[in-house]
Amino acid sequence: MKRAVIIVLDSVGVGAAANLAPQDNPNANTLAHVVEAANLRLPELQYLGLGNILPLDSVPPTKQPLAAWGRMAPLSHGKDTTSGHWELAGLVLDKPMPTYPNGFPPEIMEAFVTATGRAVIGNKVASGTTIIAELGEEHMRTGNLIVYTSADSVFQIAAHEQVVPLMELYDACRMARAILQGPHSVGRVIARPFVGIPGNFTRTENRRDYSLLPPAGGLLWQLRHQQLPVVSIGKIIDIFAGQDISASLEAHNNQEAMSALLHAMDDTDNGLIFANLVDFDMLYGHRNNAAGYARALAEFDAFIPSLAERLREEDILIITADHGNDPTTAGTDHDRENVPLLVWGPRVKPLDLGLRATFADLGATVAEYLNAPPLPAGCSFLRMII
Repeated sequence: MKRAVIIVLDSVGVGAAANLAPQDNPNANTLAHVVEAANLRLPELQYLGLGNILPLDSVPPTKQPLAAWGRMAPLSHGKDTTSGHWELAGLVLDKPMPTYPNGFPPEIMEAFVTATGRAVIGNKVASGTTIIAELGEEHMRTGNLIVYTSADSVFQIAAHEQVVPLMELYDACRMARAILQGPHSVGRVIARPFVGIPGNFTRTENRRDYSLLPPAGGLLWQLRHQQLPVVSIGKIIDIFAGQDISASLEAHNNQEAMSALLHAMDDTDNGLIFANLVDFDMLYGHRNNAAGYARALAEFDAFIPSLAERLREEDILIITADHGNDPTTAGTDHDRENVPLLVWGPRVKPLDLGLRATFADLGATVAEYLNAPPLPAGCSFLRMII
């Protein structure tokens, strides 16, 4: 039985895309800069062909890689998690989701305060760790919710777990999601709980994302209509708003996601396993922590043999990303980057797939492999590799 496994290394971009906006960083190259900063060796990924994708100081190309290799360019407007994952699934957005560089307008905030019964502080662009350091004490004293955004299309709500119970915070996110529709349809509403005391606040792993409903016709939609299993790992279920997913394995960090991947590969005989490894972006990219980013890459590299042990004759396993977030640059926001493409499996021919025009080529290939109808976007490269 045919099975496809997609692993998204969240934010592991491989160089600035050609279609940058004026505010985008033309020098971003998340993977290359992290490898260079740490003199990082990734032997297992090197065997697959990672060094064949782009020049990497300490991960050279191999003459006989195990996987097909290439890059994919972003076609959707935006450089966020939602648009990146949706494009991987064959859903290209022809206009960007709204962003709020000056904070959310009064009509949004007034409706949110009325719905939740709590006042709001913040309402500006900020780093998540910075804003809880700045406003956490006031939040604890008043009970007011901390609302903030970023360069991405997000409405984020931070609250101390001992001040606002988690269930209330999640309810507030659902209320915000209901309000943020039409022209204000942000990609995600995100619960950002934290704990600690003033001067020593830390965010917890109880984050939840409330995404827009994806359009019909994408990879997950098509597989559901073919009655094929779709198993999500980590925040995939949130990114797709729970739609067209037959089973979901919870994972709050890379280690939990990798463990869940092994369980899913042991227990799922056909269809799609779709995983996101969040730590690269959440813990290291947004915090300009290149050393931590390098450690996480090394940990994933060491995990590759465990994946190899579970590859079946008719499996294809794809390693990719959804955008960039170069921790060696000054900013803490996502970067619009091309993403890596490694396609591995017993039947896969190792060859150069080049620079694909859109992330959607991945979804188109998986759809064809699993005998699902064509997707709204993307050109399958299946006949090149099998």
